[in-house]
Amino acid sequence: MPPKVLLIYTGGTIGMHADPRTGELRPMDLAHLEDQVPELERMQITLDAISFDKAIDSSDMRPADHVRIAEQVGSHYDKFDGFVVLHGSDTMAYTASALSFLLEGLNKPVILTGSQLPIGAIRTDAKENLITAIQIAAAKDEEGNAMVPEVAVYFEYGLMRGNRTVKVHAERFEAFRSPNWPALAEAGVHIRYDRAAILPHRKGPLNVHTRMDDRLAVVRLYPGIRSAWVRHALEMPDLRAVVLTTFGAGNGPTDPDLIDAFREARDRGVQLLNVTQCVGGRVEQGRYGTSVAFRDMGVVGCADMTVEAAITKAMFLMGRTQDADWVQGMKVPFAGESTASSFS
Repeated sequence: MPPKVLLIYTGGTIGMHADPRTGELRPMDLAHLEDQVPELERMQITLDAISFDKAIDSSDMRPADHVRIAEQVGSHYDKFDGFVVLHGSDTMAYTASALSFLLEGLNKPVILTGSQLPIGAIRTDAKENLITAIQIAAAKDEEGNAMVPEVAVYFEYGLMRGNRTVKVHAERFEAFRSPNWPALAEAGVHIRYDRAAILPHRKGPLNVHTRMDDRLAVVRLYPGIRSAWVRHALEMPDLRAVVLTTFGAGNGPTDPDLIDAFREARDRGVQLLNVTQCVGGRVEQGRYGTSVAFRDMGVVGCADMTVEAAITKAMFLMGRTQDADWVQGMKVPFAGESTASSFS
């Protein structure tokens, strides 16, 4: 029996086609997908497809939409061997990260892919991305288990762990990078998997979580940032967490008034998380004097997590409890989003 793969279309460039009169991009009917990609008929894979009632530009994706995708995977989990989520590239890394937490116990592939050009464009990257993502979602090892039992992003010949992925270019076909974790697979003449980089198979049933708490803010530090602005931003009455995107290995300005603004928020119960602005590397609070104050006031260093993973993981953890101890979960890898030994 051929493997079965479910396509979940949420929106994005990959599912768009140009109106022949106006040139305007419009969502394509998935029923006509094989017209654009006739190669799908020759694949030894049984395909089915569902879509959101209304396609969503990835810039409009919200945590509730991440939950919707997770619920679709959960409701069809026993009927399919793998899943391919067609998604806009702009916030794909956020969705992939969120799904990796929401789909606890996942033991099948959930592969997100998209494209930089619509699927009907002459030079489109959509066809290769779609075809290879489907092949990966259907792939099994010698024992009949899923080759990639985790959430991943496939783009331009590379398969990357979803919660390790960042978008690094707005125009190149190689739009994504996994700076702190090796590629799970590379596609050439053959698809070559790095089994040491792929999460091991899990035992037990899939548990789909359905709550994310978005009472979170992100403060990007920059030279000259004003303490008055930071203090005002952190005074939101229902704020539970703040992700600080810091310099280098987790450093920031040592301006006493700015540090006081952060400390005041921390004293009100707002949890502060430290993620580096750098594409690669990790937070090491206390390595330099410019991060000692963060360490001493209880800011949680997020090791080598991406900003996307830190934001979605915090929302996921806050969605599970109203207690402040959720923040301890940031130090424990849930789905390979961080390296346990890199916490400081």
